[in-house]
Amino acid sequence: MELSKKRLLILVFLIVFFSLYNFTIYTSKSNYGPIQFSELAVKGEAVWLQNNCNSCHQLYGLGGYLGPDLTNEYTLRGPEFIKAMAVSGVKVMPKFNFNESEKSALVQFLKEVDHTGFYHHISDSIHAYGWVDLHYKKTTYESQ
Repeated sequence: MELSKKRLLILVFLIVFFSLYNFTIYTSKSNYGPIQFSELAVKGEAVWLQNNCNSCHQLYGLGGYLGPDLTNEYTLRGPEFIKAMAVSGVKVMPKFNFNESEKSALVQFLKEVDHTGFYHHISDSIHAYGWVDLHYKKTTYESQ
């Protein structure tokens, strides 16, 4: 009988601990503070939405599956690559006729998206013996 009381006490303790932990996690404020896009990034978001980029591409893992997730494209490829792809397209991606201000705004939008979150990893390498090395992006940013 004594053993079952100990088990019950441990179970109650774990349930209370789990409940308090979840309450703390899901009701606390983020350490990052409010995330606000710059004026140029807001214009870039408008370009993104007007051209329905989300139907093919993902941000933060949400969106279409025809194109790649662009959450960290700024880190991976840089602004010049983004501008080139946005204009010329590739394979099934249509060719857009963005002017320079639209391209700059789109790049700024993707840059700020890149700074606010990250896709699970930016690259991987698979070894012949089955081991997979995941390479994560830098998750801290200096103020710019």
